[in-house]
Amino acid sequence: MKHIYLNLKRFDIPKEYGGVNNIASPGEWGKYIVENTKDQLNKYDKNEIEFVMYFPEAHLLGAISALNENSILQIGCQSVFREDTANGGNFGAFTTNRTGNAMKAIGCTGTIIGHCEERKDKAGILSEAGVTDTDAVNRILNKEIKAAIAAGLHVLYCIGESADEQKNWQEVLSKQLSIGLDGVDKSKIAIAYEPIWAIGPGKTPPDREYIEKIAKFIKTETNGLPVTYGGGLKVDNAKMLASIPEVDGGLIALTRFQGEIGFYPDEYLEIIKTYMGK
Repeated sequence: MKHIYLNLKRFDIPKEYGGVNNIASPGEWGKYIVENTKDQLNKYDKNEIEFVMYFPEAHLLGAISALNENSILQIGCQSVFREDTANGGNFGAFTTNRTGNAMKAIGCTGTIIGHCEERKDKAGILSEAGVTDTDAVNRILNKEIKAAIAAGLHVLYCIGESADEQKNWQEVLSKQLSIGLDGVDKSKIAIAYEPIWAIGPGKTPPDREYIEKIAKFIKTETNGLPVTYGGGLKVDNAKMLASIPEVDGGLIALTRFQGEIGFYPDEYLEIIKTYMGK
């Protein structure tokens, strides 16, 4: 089974506000993306591959409403809060927080948790509070994962090492996996490996040998969970990633890195075509 994930981040902001949205008005952005990809994706066998798009919360309803009844495409949210509503319990006073039950109720099937940007944000807040325990972020993410699964969502759990952590990558990734997945129903989990040290303009991405080494390590640590490459699945690396047996797919974000930078549905479809070879 192959897994192609799409994390759309804040690509909905128009250029006049400093963003990279060139494809649709903010109000139609999520709907536009789904409408311009869903039919082309249906040519693939849902028993061979799954497609999940993670949208900013404001665009979830539009994206979900644009789906066909039997569409292969699934829509997910970008992380969830570590607590949730419960029958006979808290009825939902979670101001500013995105709960798993709320996301499930509107039609999401999954969520992405532990993305390097989420990890950085949580680490920064903890640092401001004087917390120096480097495992604290992993414990918080573990609660988020459990809350997501309790709400009926599948989880793409992101792990990865920074430049400072690269020399101890095995220890770093092992802790992210063991603490983050402690007590978790792993049948609801896929892993995205983000080489944080290599993400960004002017940085050299990991080669095939490095990615294969990491993927094998994750498979061993997790008893064979699906491993996807989270350093950016692109047309340029799709064939290489598809050739690594231990890599089960990838995470797409931007599709155009030069000129009119941003996300474009036709280029997203081209990446998938290149990866799948059809």
